[in-house]
Amino acid sequence: MSNERLIYLPLGGAGEIGMNAYVYGYGKPGKERLIVVDLGVTFPDMDTSPGVDLILPDISWLEARKGQIDGIFITHAHEDHIGAIGHFWDRLGAPVYARAFTAHHARRKMEEMGQPEAAVHTASPWPEVTQAGPFTVGFVPLSHSIPESAGLVIDSPAGRVVHSGDFKIDHTPVVGEPFDEAVWEEIAKAGVKALVCDSTNVFSPEPGRSEAGLADPIEAFMRDATGMVVATTFASNVARLKTLAEAAKKAGRSVCLLGRAMRRMVEAGITTGVLSDFPSTISPEDAVSVPRENLFLLVTGSQGERRAASAQLAQGKYLGISLKDGDTFLFSSKTIPGNERGVIKIMNQLSEMGVDVVDDRGGLYHVSGHANRPDLETMHRLIQPQILIPMHGEHRHLREHAKLGTAKGIESVVAVNGMMIDLTGNRPEVADYIETGRTYLDGSVKIGALDGIVRDRIRMALNGHVAVSLIMDENDDPLGDPWCDLMGLPEQGRGNEPLAEVLEAELAQYLMRAGDKTLTDDDKLEKEIRQTVRRAAQNEIGKKPEVTVIISRLG
Repeated sequence: MSNERLIYLPLGGAGEIGMNAYVYGYGKPGKERLIVVDLGVTFPDMDTSPGVDLILPDISWLEARKGQIDGIFITHAHEDHIGAIGHFWDRLGAPVYARAFTAHHARRKMEEMGQPEAAVHTASPWPEVTQAGPFTVGFVPLSHSIPESAGLVIDSPAGRVVHSGDFKIDHTPVVGEPFDEAVWEEIAKAGVKALVCDSTNVFSPEPGRSEAGLADPIEAFMRDATGMVVATTFASNVARLKTLAEAAKKAGRSVCLLGRAMRRMVEAGITTGVLSDFPSTISPEDAVSVPRENLFLLVTGSQGERRAASAQLAQGKYLGISLKDGDTFLFSSKTIPGNERGVIKIMNQLSEMGVDVVDDRGGLYHVSGHANRPDLETMHRLIQPQILIPMHGEHRHLREHAKLGTAKGIESVVAVNGMMIDLTGNRPEVADYIETGRTYLDGSVKIGALDGIVRDRIRMALNGHVAVSLIMDENDDPLGDPWCDLMGLPEQGRGNEPLAEVLEAELAQYLMRAGDKTLTDDDKLEKEIRQTVRRAAQNEIGKKPEVTVIISRLG
């Protein structure tokens, strides 16, 4: 009897929304041949990761098994699925496979990071398949909020796995292929061992709405608006870009794209053939001379990004274009949880200018790219899997999705990041627990989440910082008094005296009392100085700052 096994291991995206990275393996335990599905990123926030540029999955487990990886398969070109490919490819070294639109973006990301574009291979859609070690993998077109999204059919000696990727059931998606039930029913006929499935909208009880259903409301909005009209949405939602641009043209408005990501997505769609008949656009330079009532701006920054075009316009002017009283700004997007503060800030700045801000609380101008609960049930019915593994969701989403499967008699398991699942038998079994975490891109350097760098940055932000400098002479006595440099702290404390002078006086008093054993031991001296500063600061300002001690010895 063979002891080879089929495993599934999420390294990101299971127990969170974003930073998707999944591993499948087949072979003898510890010696499995591996494939990777998606290598994405998530985005930092000032509360938990100040100063960080991007957050990437921890791929240490994969890197240690670099020689066992037979391929990396990217389901679609959203940043949370493709964003890490250029950062990590040299540590994995395997060929990358994606459909044409996604491959276009993957090559650009590889080029930006100095990686070989030739490592990215364009895959044809199902029923064409790619051989990767013991696996054959097919890209099955489905609908999502970006062109050429694909679910994966992963065949192994232990059975067939369907990895849904991000999807919705949309028969009229405007751009890209519609969801085709007949194709999935045909795929299911061979028997499906496991369905690994998107869980994002499991709590949404109504069937999902089609992208095409937005055309009429957006056209009416464009006709009724006065002054200049500006709209923002996810740049990757090429179908929405087309719907907005076509509505503007019908309302007699010239279309101008603002923001690098917006222009890149449209160019990529045209280059790869997924976007046809996109309305003609004008440059920002030409837009300045167009009457306001005849101008439409399609801009980046739907999530409140500080450097995006929306934020720049809200602060006054961008590329010579400014908003004013009587203009209208449409958010044709859903605010991702965690981004509310930045979006509301921009909305208020626009309101202060007299701009009418329209969001999508009524559901008229945005539809989700993810399957709602009834659509997930439809996918379960089409695939009829033996096992259901929810993915792409916070823990509450995974658990609710698993309950949905169990209620229909499907063996279901909640597998979070680092939980290796053995799919070989008739029931999913936990095979191992892998230590997982996050990697921070901090400027141009990648650091571990547990390295303490971001933790120290947060502490300094919360508590302020004191640098203490002390010079010791050749006899191990202080040469003059220590001095303190403050950062992020009030200049005066409770006694209305300069805080730096109060701390320096406390340190001078301490040094007069300190014994020779302490004065000759840098470690002990540093510890005592730090405690003295923190204690004195607590008394003066009610805070214990972070303290750096610099001791210089002469002789």
